[in-house]
Amino acid sequence: MVHKTAKIEPMPIQILPNQLIDQIAAGEVVERPASVVKELVENALDAGATRITIDVQTGGKKSIKITDNGQGIAKNELALAIERHATSKIDSLYDLEHLGSLGFRGEALPSIASVSRFKITSQQAEADMAYCIRSDGGQISGPEPASHPPGTTVEVTDLFYNTPARRRFLKTDRTEFLRIDELIKQLSLSRFDVGFRLAHNGQIVRHAQAGDDEPLIHQRISQLCGKDFMEQALHIEHQRGDLKISGWVAKPNWNRARADRQFFFINGRVIKDKLVAHAIRQAYQDVLFHGRHPAFVLYLNLNPELVDVNVHPTKHEVRFRDTRLVHDFIFGAIHQTLAPARMQEQTRATESSGQSFEPTPVQNRMAFGGGYSGGQRSGSSPQSSLNYLQQIVAKDRQSPMAENAYNYASQNNHSPHQSLPDQAQDEDIPPLGYAKAQIHGVFILAENKQGLIIVDMHAAHERILYERMKQRFADDQLKNQKLLVPIQLNVSAREVAVVEEQSDWFSHLGFEITVTGEESLTVRKVPAILAQANVEELLKDVLSEMVALGTSTKIEAAINEILSTMACHGSVRANHQLTLMEMNALLRDMENTLRSDQCNHGRPTWTQLDMKQLDKLFLRGQ
Repeated sequence: MVHKTAKIEPMPIQILPNQLIDQIAAGEVVERPASVVKELVENALDAGATRITIDVQTGGKKSIKITDNGQGIAKNELALAIERHATSKIDSLYDLEHLGSLGFRGEALPSIASVSRFKITSQQAEADMAYCIRSDGGQISGPEPASHPPGTTVEVTDLFYNTPARRRFLKTDRTEFLRIDELIKQLSLSRFDVGFRLAHNGQIVRHAQAGDDEPLIHQRISQLCGKDFMEQALHIEHQRGDLKISGWVAKPNWNRARADRQFFFINGRVIKDKLVAHAIRQAYQDVLFHGRHPAFVLYLNLNPELVDVNVHPTKHEVRFRDTRLVHDFIFGAIHQTLAPARMQEQTRATESSGQSFEPTPVQNRMAFGGGYSGGQRSGSSPQSSLNYLQQIVAKDRQSPMAENAYNYASQNNHSPHQSLPDQAQDEDIPPLGYAKAQIHGVFILAENKQGLIIVDMHAAHERILYERMKQRFADDQLKNQKLLVPIQLNVSAREVAVVEEQSDWFSHLGFEITVTGEESLTVRKVPAILAQANVEELLKDVLSEMVALGTSTKIEAAINEILSTMACHGSVRANHQLTLMEMNALLRDMENTLRSDQCNHGRPTWTQLDMKQLDKLFLRGQ
């Protein structure tokens, strides 16, 4: 069956009625009850409220009532509050470019009032009386005297009663309320100095106490994100010029099946931005298990001139003036925080016990190669089993822990199959302790001050080799290789412009790319390590990403993927029997390697069972 497009009769050009204009605007601003709550709560925050109460009925379809203790609205301004393009938040283009408020368009209240039965009651602190104004589908009445404490209450009932087609698109009461609940979680995380109370059908669902001291902040985050999030979160605080990022990022091993614990704020505004998401995803790339999502609560503050929030009516998306600067700053801050995460934790633990341990920076000690041979074997001779330890000492004298372990064994004339005696003096125990045994050629058991350490030796060695390869690769710079047959690429004019603008960056990575036309490129040299890769497909993906985001890490990711595969094949295999000295050397290398708590694929490399946990397993003291 062929469907014919209905013929549209021509109409004269005319100015639309104000009510219809408001209803069209409502389609952009008021998508569902949660959209109403967002606009009204943000208005309350802009008005200086420190207490905000949100009461909704039937998921917000029947009624939404929001009360705040903000500065209130004057009697003669109430009617203006629901006029189109009326706002108290900006007065000039300068205000727009230096925006400090959450809302500013002056569209929300008239749009909401045009598709609901609307009432706003307000009193300023210095006023003698409160006043209210009503709107029934855009028909305004008032102001009238009312009883109300300083602040404002907005009541929205029968949302979309006069636009039934819009109402039919709403979901169940539960679904609509869950959207509101998620919104209040986000807003509660944006302002710790404001108290929020949310009730649904008369039942209090959330009640967050105001307070910006550390215990109350941690309490609120635990309530909204879960106690386990705070237990597994690393605090982050970095600043570079006008850019500052702070908050909490979960350790990679505390990850989620869904992206439901991700909260990002720019100058106090809730944001879901592609550039930001890309930077965070790249920071977790080397340490997160595939298919899983990181968790974080992050706050980015920057000069308002550097970001345009006037991109979308919902204001979830933003546009940065310097995308690469912001991307690299976010990536670098999180990457640096995650890199030594577990070793920092262990250092704090040992320091609190009066011990001393200073991890050696990875860039000061990593050498290419070394490590176990990649062969799979069930046994080894005493001499050959020392290969790994001897290579570390001979080729990498900057590894104090490994050298000390080797020297200790040599000075005391211990056989490679003997334990190092009496290492467990409290003041000498390093974070990962000393090896005691190997289980099924897969796991190393070690004892530290807290209790038992269990190490997956393949996963741990894989990370060590990977980090060494990356560092050696960076130190040697990227060698390139001339292609026998240059690659011709047909691209867009914007992508050609990207190559011209970023020519130094491509050259630094080992590419030689020539612009041969308005929409064509020729690739003559590529990084040697990528010679066997699909360079054409990789470059097209890179250029597409750079056009969309202003930056790309796909080339580095492709190189790292190859290095990761090499590390995986070169690391010690299951059923490879190690001596105690070899196990201890591996533990010392883990302590001196960044990101050593996860392998290249995001799997954990080790875990700790403290004495309380061990006692609990055997019901000791119960």
